[in-house]
Amino acid sequence: MRRASNDLVPLREATRAWFLISLQTFGGPAGQIAVMQRELVDERRWLGERRFLHALSYCMLLPGPEAQQLAVYAGWLLNGWLGGLIAGVLFVLPGVVALLALSWAYVAHGDTVVVTGLFLGLAPAVLAVVVQAVVRIGGRALHGRTAVLLALGAFVGLAVLGLPFPLVVLGAGVVGWLVGRRDPAAMTAPAVADDGPPPVVPDDALHRAAPSARRNLLVLALGLAVWVAPVLLVWALAGGRETVLTDQGLFFGGLALVTFGGAYAVLSYVAQAAVESYGWLSANEMAKGLALAESTPGPLIIVVQFVAFLGAYRDPGGLDPWVAAVVGSLLTVWVTFVPSFLFIFLGAPYVERLRGNRALTAALAGVTAAVVGVIANLALYFAVHTLFADTRRLGAEHLGLLVPVWSSVVWPAVLVAAVALVLVLRLRWSVLRTLGVCALLGLGLEVLLS
Repeated sequence: MRRASNDLVPLREATRAWFLISLQTFGGPAGQIAVMQRELVDERRWLGERRFLHALSYCMLLPGPEAQQLAVYAGWLLNGWLGGLIAGVLFVLPGVVALLALSWAYVAHGDTVVVTGLFLGLAPAVLAVVVQAVVRIGGRALHGRTAVLLALGAFVGLAVLGLPFPLVVLGAGVVGWLVGRRDPAAMTAPAVADDGPPPVVPDDALHRAAPSARRNLLVLALGLAVWVAPVLLVWALAGGRETVLTDQGLFFGGLALVTFGGAYAVLSYVAQAAVESYGWLSANEMAKGLALAESTPGPLIIVVQFVAFLGAYRDPGGLDPWVAAVVGSLLTVWVTFVPSFLFIFLGAPYVERLRGNRALTAALAGVTAAVVGVIANLALYFAVHTLFADTRRLGAEHLGLLVPVWSSVVWPAVLVAAVALVLVLRLRWSVLRTLGVCALLGLGLEVLLS
């Protein structure tokens, strides 16, 4: 009976909402955050605007997929720990199922006109989703000159100077803190008139959870046991021998603790280790796996599932190759995403208690402003790699702005991107509906051009 009393919205209704959100989480973290903001803040009125951005700023500071962590945080606010579990699991479940099926299709059937056509339509549509996120989140988070300068600084730092993502986010937080000390109003969002009903979780309400040492030890012990249990089980079933499954569990489990900056910040390291050190797949296959991950819902880091599938299939270690591939794939998903729940359940109660702290609020406001620049850099990355076959960098090898080779423009992709931008920004179609239309358009273009 106590379970129901802690639900700010009915658990069944929240579960249905998270399932619908999970089907729209295309476009990487930018698109996923935009979907959650539209559903939770604008339409359902479950969370206040500043409450949502405060949670987002905290998640941006954590290792791992920030969008999934934001879902866990929001689910915890609404329905406690069970709501956080449901939100986090549903957030990745469609992507896991879809990428598992696509990995099987790739190994069993290779490239086909259908798969190529779907990629042709989905990738440019994802660009439109990211642009929409820049417009929406920028309009809400950039509420003053300081915030605009922080967003521009983050974009230049990432796109031109090649600075590490953690350094950019940390710098934005420090600047926000310093500016907030001298001029608190500069880092405070102005009140915005809102004619809609008040949110279920308003901006100034204090969450009921009270952090304690006993609670933290219990969460930490249980979380660590759940996290490492599958790896220990695989190791024990292999008689204590090192296999590709134990290698994948240890490698991707360790990676989950250091993946600051989202998937793009660590994909080069993943590719180097998977291709050169372990030999699980080729560099070309790594690129194809990234395309698959970008075309499915859920966090982009789900690409590690494809990597593990191919690696275990090719080195099954006495198991049936298909069984090994599925086990390796699901094991990798487990060790990659379980830490996100642990980070939120441990840290969220403290972050909630510190919402009234002006210094922390100013620092997180600086991080939120920098997020806009981060998403803009992602939009640039998508544009030059989706709409053009070749790119070059203005400046040194790792410094300078990445620009396209204009003669390598991919006109079918440009056409699909233009259609997607009109559907999303002008006609205000839903993400899922837009992706469906663009997928069919890409398939039609591929058939005509093949």
